[in-house]
Amino acid sequence: MRLIKPSFSWPLRLIVVLSLLGPTLLFAYAAWSTHAEISQRSDERIERALDILQEHTLKAFQTVERTLAETNEVLRGYDDPAIRGEEAQLSRRLRRIQDVLPQIQAIWVFDAFGHPLVSSTVFPVPASLNNADRDYFRAQSSSDAGTFIGEVVQSKVGNFRFFVVSARRPEHDDGTFNGAVAISLLPAHFWDFYERLSHGVADSFALMRADGAFLARFPQNPDRPSRLEPKSAFLSMVTHRPDSGLFTATSQIDGVERRIGYRRVSGYPIYAQAGIETATMWREWRQTLLGHLLFGLPATLALFGLALYALRRTEHFRVEVTRRENAEAALKQSQRLEAVGQLTGGIAHDFNNLLMVVSGNLERLKRYPVADERQRRALDAIEAAAQRGSSLTRQLLSFSRRQAHQAVPVDLNECLTRLEDMLRSSVRGDVAVEVQVTPGLWPTKVDLSELELAVLNLAVNARDAMPGGGRLTLAAQNVSLADAKTIGLSGDYVALSVTDTGTGMPPDVLARVFEPFFTTKEVGKGTGLGLSQVYGFAQQSGGTATVASHPGQGTTVTLYLPRTDEPVLTQSPQRADVAPARQDGRRDHVLLVEDNAEVADVSRGRLEELGFSVTHAPDPASALVILRSSTRIDLIFSDIVMPGGMNGLDLARAVRQEFGAAIPVVLATGYSDVAQQAAAEGFPLLRKPFDLSQMQEVLVRARQKTVLRVVA
Repeated sequence: MRLIKPSFSWPLRLIVVLSLLGPTLLFAYAAWSTHAEISQRSDERIERALDILQEHTLKAFQTVERTLAETNEVLRGYDDPAIRGEEAQLSRRLRRIQDVLPQIQAIWVFDAFGHPLVSSTVFPVPASLNNADRDYFRAQSSSDAGTFIGEVVQSKVGNFRFFVVSARRPEHDDGTFNGAVAISLLPAHFWDFYERLSHGVADSFALMRADGAFLARFPQNPDRPSRLEPKSAFLSMVTHRPDSGLFTATSQIDGVERRIGYRRVSGYPIYAQAGIETATMWREWRQTLLGHLLFGLPATLALFGLALYALRRTEHFRVEVTRRENAEAALKQSQRLEAVGQLTGGIAHDFNNLLMVVSGNLERLKRYPVADERQRRALDAIEAAAQRGSSLTRQLLSFSRRQAHQAVPVDLNECLTRLEDMLRSSVRGDVAVEVQVTPGLWPTKVDLSELELAVLNLAVNARDAMPGGGRLTLAAQNVSLADAKTIGLSGDYVALSVTDTGTGMPPDVLARVFEPFFTTKEVGKGTGLGLSQVYGFAQQSGGTATVASHPGQGTTVTLYLPRTDEPVLTQSPQRADVAPARQDGRRDHVLLVEDNAEVADVSRGRLEELGFSVTHAPDPASALVILRSSTRIDLIFSDIVMPGGMNGLDLARAVRQEFGAAIPVVLATGYSDVAQQAAAEGFPLLRKPFDLSQMQEVLVRARQKTVLRVVA
């Protein structure tokens, strides 16, 4: 089962991205919403300030207007000469009115020509003073302007600035202009109020006429202009929205950008203004965001770190899982091969016993003359089938590494040269066979018969891959492998490669070529065991096999066989008679240990044919009883796999321990997981199914040397 797939890491990658992108987008939204909130809150503060300013201004001017009316009431019935005559009394009266109104700086009464008649602050009034040039007087003299609010001007008496609110005196009986009453107001009165109001509400305030002239402004700056230009933002807004509005603009007075609100004072041609610097708004915005960052940035970095750590751990886990999956796949493959080996081992013993019975009795039948040609063909067919069955069993055992190898030092140059003629006869005439001999080739230690079978299997596969002919090349070279990760090996090896110029293999086929029973050939034209035998032979020899192929570019199968320091045997031992006559005329006595009666009958017949006298024991326990009796035994021929608690190898060990090397033991097996161990301990092995000549050969070696150690 796959625990995690490589594609499963994309959600974590998305989380890593979102761990930064999400807080960034959230922070951007928070910045936008905070700015909108601050803007809205600033507008609300400005509106509250305008409420206060409008109310304060309205009350101030209503009070001034009542003062104008009260002054005219005080002067009712007085003409200009009478006012001059009562100047002292009237001045005191006006002074009392002024004292209760802090916003009023002075109350003046002017005649029709602009000369002062009486003042609440100056007594006596200067006779030479003439205010006919003032805007408030000109407005009243030219027409009835009602309550007129003049510009801020510099006083002619004293050093201060003020603006005047004026109204006409009652007209003469003939309706002509009779002069004006003027009340001067100090901007400082409004400045003080604006300063108190600036704490926590807004930071700039103004009282101005509709034409853009300032009456009072906070913060005050006498050096700045006192009137807006006609193209100012305020005058433009008033044109479209004369009663109230909000706008953002850079002031023409001090060059500071502000959010400004204005509202007309009801009943008067003046406006109250309140503003907040945009820099203050931005500063509040930055401070709010800084608070978000102080909390959000560490949390974001922590989240990003955790997500990145989780991603790296997952990637590491994915790599580890991939490695484990590969190991699991290799284990499953090994388990499959092990299952094949166990299945093969389970049937090989019985199957080989059957083949022994068939081949043994076939040998007997063929010794008798056969007159009928059909019987002869039948016997030949039986023999071919038995040989094919033996070959299939041998390939299965070789792949599953259950085959008992009799490894000897081999010179591959000499071996390939010897096999060249056999390979040419095994392939078609349109396939050229080339053997490349490498000087100084290291010897390797392998089972020679298994090596020949592996090369033959590779040659047959190469032939079938070249239906139109081609070239088959066999070559060997010395290789030193330093990195075990490449093919799982390290050290000195002899690389035997078999290369063809055939059709090649696609990747999906290439990945399965060494699997048992896998074949791309038609039904009946291949068992799928050829390359599996090659792979099993290389593995059991201590090396491995690799294959490289591309469609249309041929195939190369390479066997890596371990280097050996043992010398190569150049001479074969001379064969002697199996059972030579003894001086006393007695034949050698063989103890045959075999649980299968049919196989025992075949083996007995062959031993007697070779000149031995035979005693049969059905199991190792019976064999030991015979050995411990007075019966003389010269040689033991035993099967390995037998029922009961003791097998043939256990019997051989018991004989060696109890009788020493005096009695040689030959072991026969079609399959056994202890066969290789038996060979390693020096007991001669005979692989089932065997014929008479093979039995003769192993018995010769057993007689020549009491214990012949065969190194696996």
